[in-house]
Amino acid sequence: MNYEVLMGVLRRLAIEAGEKIMEIYNADDFEVRSKSDDSPVTEADEAADALIHAGLRDAFPDMVIVTEEQADSHKDFADEFLIVDPLDGTKEFVNRRGDFTVNIAFVKDGTPIRGVVYAPAQSRMFYTMEDGSSVEETGDFHPDRPGKCHPIRVSHPDNDALMVVASKSHRDQATDDYIGKYSVKDMKSAGSSLKFCLVATGEADIYPRLGRTMEWDTAAGQAVLHGAGGKVVRFDDHEPLTYGKNIYENPFFIAYAPGVDLKHA
Repeated sequence: MNYEVLMGVLRRLAIEAGEKIMEIYNADDFEVRSKSDDSPVTEADEAADALIHAGLRDAFPDMVIVTEEQADSHKDFADEFLIVDPLDGTKEFVNRRGDFTVNIAFVKDGTPIRGVVYAPAQSRMFYTMEDGSSVEETGDFHPDRPGKCHPIRVSHPDNDALMVVASKSHRDQATDDYIGKYSVKDMKSAGSSLKFCLVATGEADIYPRLGRTMEWDTAAGQAVLHGAGGKVVRFDDHEPLTYGKNIYENPFFIAYAPGVDLKHA
C-alpha cells in the first residue's frame, strides 16, 4: 500500500462526504428510519456511504471494503481492509448536536494503522500522515488541497487530576462507576469518534467505553490516537484492541494516554 496515495484518497473522500452530509443536515427536514437493530439511519448516512464506497472501489479495486451501511460487507475478512462509518454519531446528527464524524480507516494485520476522522459541523479534521503520525488540519478543507496541519500528541497525564471524556449518547452507571476509580479533574462528553481525537490532542487523558461498538465506529479514531502516541486496550484484560473480529464487533475498551495509571474493573 502506498500510504501517500491512500491518505490523499481518504482525506478527499471524507471531505466530499462531509459536504454531502452538511447539505442534508442544513435542510429544513430529512428522513430518519430505524435499522434492524433499532439504530437510526438517515439519507445522509446512505449518501455518504455511496460516495465513499464508490471512491474507495475506484482507487483500490482489489481491496476488501467493510462499511456499516452494507451488511453484505460484514461477511468479508482479510489481512488488509478498508473500514468505513460514513456518518458516525447519527443520533447527534438527528438531534442537530453537531459532533458527528466521517470515519475511514485502513487496517493491516488486525491494527488500524491509517485513518481520517472528519467532523464537518465542527470544522475539525484529524488524520494520519504517510509516516503514520497524526495531525489536525485547519483551513477551508478543500478536497484536493490540504490546508495547514499541525502535529497532535497525547497529554502527559497527572493521575491526581485526570481529564475524562465519555459518550454523550451512551453514558451509563457502569461507566460512571469505572470513572469513579480515578482522580478526575473534569469531564467532557462528546459524540462519535471525536472522543478518540480529544485524547489524541491532549484535550482529554482517558476515554472508557463500556458499551457496544463496532469496528467501523472505532478504527479511524484508533488510528489517529495511535499516531499521536496513544493506546486502545480491551477493558477486561488491557490487551490491545484488535480488528477483523467476528461480525466486526468490539468488546468494551479504554482509549488513553500512556501516562494514565489504568485501573481494572
